[in-house]
Amino acid sequence: MGTDTEQIKKRAPTLYAIIAIKLLKALLFVTLAIVAYTLSDNDLPQEYRDFLHHLRVNPERRFWADLARQVGTLTEAKVLWAAAGTLVYSMFSLVEGIGLMFRVSWAGWLAIGESAFFIPIEVYELVPRVQSPDRPGHPLVVFIILALNIIIVWYLFQNRNRLFRHHHH
Repeated sequence: MGTDTEQIKKRAPTLYAIIAIKLLKALLFVTLAIVAYTLSDNDLPQEYRDFLHHLRVNPERRFWADLARQVGTLTEAKVLWAAAGTLVYSMFSLVEGIGLMFRVSWAGWLAIGESAFFIPIEVYELVPRVQSPDRPGHPLVVFIILALNIIIVWYLFQNRNRLFRHHHH
């Protein structure tokens, strides 16, 4: 291996952006898991009403009333399961980000697989459904996440030989 190959391997700004996305996603989901865990034994409907009052929004509006009904169905066990699932999912992003930093090929494949897994779900979310036009989630946000996942899958797959070390046994 000459220094030319090493130079090419070092410069990968798109890979650094993907690593940053994976690590930020891990941080976001760890934070969500901690928040869910700390709220699990609270009176969630009362906290929700206090939160709406703090935000100065009208709790009678349909969106907030529907959300209040959903909050009312949450049990401590459900919230703890959601927190555990979120924590496990955050570990995937953390492992992907760290693995990509060290240019480990299996981490590249994990990132490709995880990003590709969500593409059909995001496409499904973007396809307008006549039955429920008022479902939650802004289409622009879903579209941006979809575009990011497509770029991640394409970039990592196209550049897998250049970016990752291959261990020969």
